[in-house]
Amino acid sequence: MANLVLDFEKPIIELENKINEMKVMSEELDLGEQITILENKVDDLKLQVYKNLTRWQRVQIARHPDRPITSNYIENCFEDFIELHGDRKFRDDPAIMGGMATFEGQAVMVIGHQKGRDTKSNLYRNFGMPQPDGYRKAQRLFKLAEKFNRPIITFLDTPGAYPGLEAEERGQAQAIADNLLVMSKLSVPVIVIIIGEGASGGAIGLGIGDRVLMLENAWYSVIAPESCSSILWRSWEYKEQAAEALKLTAPDLKEQHIIDDIIEEPVGGAHKNHKKMFKIMSETISKELKNLSKVKIDKLVNQRQEKFLKMGYWEE
Repeated sequence: MANLVLDFEKPIIELENKINEMKVMSEELDLGEQITILENKVDDLKLQVYKNLTRWQRVQIARHPDRPITSNYIENCFEDFIELHGDRKFRDDPAIMGGMATFEGQAVMVIGHQKGRDTKSNLYRNFGMPQPDGYRKAQRLFKLAEKFNRPIITFLDTPGAYPGLEAEERGQAQAIADNLLVMSKLSVPVIVIIIGEGASGGAIGLGIGDRVLMLENAWYSVIAPESCSSILWRSWEYKEQAAEALKLTAPDLKEQHIIDDIIEEPVGGAHKNHKKMFKIMSETISKELKNLSKVKIDKLVNQRQEKFLKMGYWEE
């Protein structure tokens, strides 16, 4: 665990440290009442802080190094996972992980962006930034899932598709565009879950689904706040204002009908209680799969396409 403390969390941490000190002292002194008062105060402070986060603060939580990543959800929410590698054209891209698994006895295909936990693994995973090979691998798995009639679950968590020269040379934009087309026509249920960062085409390349869900403290936008700030203000110093303008949080996107529902996280964020987050995630996937199984597949595909075609239209 990285034990990173965000600025807005410092008052909470200070109180928790004080409680721990008092608990040590309580072996010699009767401090039970004072400890209870402080514990209640911490609980109230947590609710106050985490229910009134700014958009930038949610971005910070989404990037927390202890936040569960795709491999954590696969390991704790699914069984019998068999990872599949390669796009059958160039190479395997470690920034996207995917394979066959079972969920509550049902055969599924699970695919997601994969970040690392430390410098070495982040370099190997390219910080969760896929190249064209990753999107083509994902497309291969989409078609495999369709062939064997397996519902698809995708986890979105990327700062963006890799912008390097070699990625452009191998058709980054085309690979993402092809995925959008393929996912829009898949004849199996598709559940998309934004678990951390959902930036630009890097995220949407795995993001066309019948149900698009988003964790409470994730973000999803056409551009990261820092990049937006650098374009509009020629500086990263205005990233907080950019985050406000982008309206990239789950409540914003639910209101705009970009996502279908919000998945609540444990108080303080998913990184504070992995076990509880995995339980919430499993319950959510179970409910969504059961609901989608009741809809005829041709109707499901039509609804999926209509949902995305309606985005961006409005009347005055």
